[in-house]
Amino acid sequence: MGHHDVSDGKTCAGGRREKYLAQLGRFADYCFVPLTVLPTITLSVAILGFPLLLSLIMSFVAWSIDEPVWEAEFVGLRNYRDLLADPVFVASLFLTLGYTAATVCLEIVVGLAIALLLNLNLPYIRFFRVALIVPMMVTPIVAALCWKLLLDPTYGLVDYLMRSPIIWLGDPMLALITVGGVSVWQNAPFVALLVLAGLQSLPKDVMEAATIDGATRIAQFRHITLPFLSPYLLVALLLRTIFEFRAFDNVYVMTAGGPANATLVLSIYVYQTSFFSFDLTLASAASWVMLLVVLATCLFLIAAMRRREPD
Repeated sequence: MGHHDVSDGKTCAGGRREKYLAQLGRFADYCFVPLTVLPTITLSVAILGFPLLLSLIMSFVAWSIDEPVWEAEFVGLRNYRDLLADPVFVASLFLTLGYTAATVCLEIVVGLAIALLLNLNLPYIRFFRVALIVPMMVTPIVAALCWKLLLDPTYGLVDYLMRSPIIWLGDPMLALITVGGVSVWQNAPFVALLVLAGLQSLPKDVMEAATIDGATRIAQFRHITLPFLSPYLLVALLLRTIFEFRAFDNVYVMTAGGPANATLVLSIYVYQTSFFSFDLTLASAASWVMLLVVLATCLFLIAAMRRREPD
């Protein structure tokens, strides 16, 4: 009788231990992922969150860089009103919108055309696909420096080959076109690779059926290829809009916002306001205007992507 009691006690103790170990294992599984990413989240908040919050606070105060921080005065929306009253900022905002729209549209069109060519069964097509990555591998600053040297009116290779010196970066309209062209040259391959991935996944039986039915190449492109590629194009449109709206490297290296503010996009305006005028509060307000415009654009594009998703 006593022997059975001892056995039952050991069984109960073993059952409780197994239950405890199972609960501990579930708790470890539940906490493993949060504990693993906690350092990354903490570091991200410290690096990104704190400056973001500080810039938001600074956009609502009046403070000079030569004053103590505790002398900052809350002024509400005055910095934003000053921005809207500044003709340079308003011109920079519309210039950025136009620059972004033009460069992104060209990148989409050029990238789509390149992807269609690279999808053909042509000789040495693999070589051209690899060569397409080269502009993407070059950092924007290096690419801008190279193009600035190539387009130099005195010793640039482009003007030497043309036998007619053109001041590419000295004329206001031509400077804007040149800077945008460099951006298209470097970023259209990204769109091409994205679209090419979509073309590679296009069902061949659908195209064969359309060919048997007598559909022309143009009709196949309009009614089959283009609708199939629309999600890829919208993703490219979303990503390139975000990056082009905050373009800084190539613009700053090639023109620094000139000549005569012809290429003064918002990122250059914020930079000059911060580090030349030392008006950090106005620069913070301009940065938040940039963020709000980009956020509104992204929400619009995401809504367009969701509308195109099948039910």
